Amino acid sequence: MNRTGIVERGSTAIVGAAESELGEVGPGYSPIDLMAQGVVRALDDCGLALGDVDGLFCASTQARLAGVALAEYLRLPTAYIDSTSTGGSSFLGHLAKARHAIAAGACEVAVIAYGSTQRSLGRKNTSPTERNPYEAPFKPFLPPTAYALAAARHMHEFGTTREQLAEVAVAARQWALLNPVAWEKKPLTVEEVLDARMISHPLTIRDCCLVTDGGGAVVVTSAQRARHLKKPPVYVLGAGHATTHQSISSMPDLTTTGARQSGEIAYAQAGIAPADVDVIEVYDAFTINTILFLEDLGFCKKGEGGAFVGGGRIAPGGAVPVNTNGGGLSYCHPGMYGIFLLIEAVRQLRGECGPRQVRDAEIAVAHGNGGVLSSQATVVLGGPSTV
Repeated sequence: MNRTGIVERGSTAIVGAAESELGEVGPGYSPIDLMAQGVVRALDDCGLALGDVDGLFCASTQARLAGVALAEYLRLPTAYIDSTSTGGSSFLGHLAKARHAIAAGACEVAVIAYGSTQRSLGRKNTSPTERNPYEAPFKPFLPPTAYALAAARHMHEFGTTREQLAEVAVAARQWALLNPVAWEKKPLTVEEVLDARMISHPLTIRDCCLVTDGGGAVVVTSAQRARHLKKPPVYVLGAGHATTHQSISSMPDLTTTGARQSGEIAYAQAGIAPADVDVIEVYDAFTINTILFLEDLGFCKKGEGGAFVGGGRIAPGGAVPVNTNGGGLSYCHPGMYGIFLLIEAVRQLRGECGPRQVRDAEIAVAHGNGGVLSSQATVVLGGPSTV
């Protein structure tokens, strides 16, 4: 850590990454079970053991005192714990916190973990029940209604079309068809997205993320220790976050998210520009998310995101690989998706993705979203040649 308190570029690395069981795990599993399963698999991925772990970072909407529960489950009574929750962006925020903790000597080997049984238990039994007195009288169906507002505003302000939103879902499905553990296995067309059941206008069910079970984990340590482990390190080059609001009715601008600020911070720390990025993993809970984040992270100008995703540009074989595992729209989405952004980015930079592998991938951006476009966290990751 330098004198300004900013952790030096590339001083921390992700060394292990793995999912738990995904899809519908059935009765008998708890979120902590899936977290622990992901942790053990991620440790095996890098050749470390539970006894090496002294830092735990996790968040959950289902498990009370998630960090304490995970420490008990893994029998790590003295581990450094951080259970900060900012929704789906939590785990990218945890990566930033883990690198600070490692740099400060608070821990040496940290795991970032998540697990959810949202599909098995049902949405009503796993979603937070906080009531907003300013929005509740209008009976919104949250979160889809909030994202539908953003989509409708983007369409009104910039001429974005329903077909362009649908292109995001189609591209995600094409990537998912290359991923053997993705939930969705059937091809998808723009027409099928448009003709699907309406959820909250203008979004149909195919514009909305999956509801699955699942979890996963990544293992983080110092660059020095990472060089002696089982697989090539993936270095943390930069990380930024921004929070603009909690409730969608308080969002300053429905077409501009905090990703603009979080991306600028992460790019500055990493010493890169958007043009340097080889693979992009963004939180696609809804099709409008991908368009907003591609704009706000600088991959295209504001208002041009709809045209930017057209013509298969973000699909396999396109010029800009986005959500290469199939994303929350077609791969998995167990309540909070952020951990899977990191897992896929790591695998791409290690060249482990088989038919969906992006050729010569050296720099990846993973971007998480929490709440209703509320909390944004951006991480820049680099392969061995970037440090």
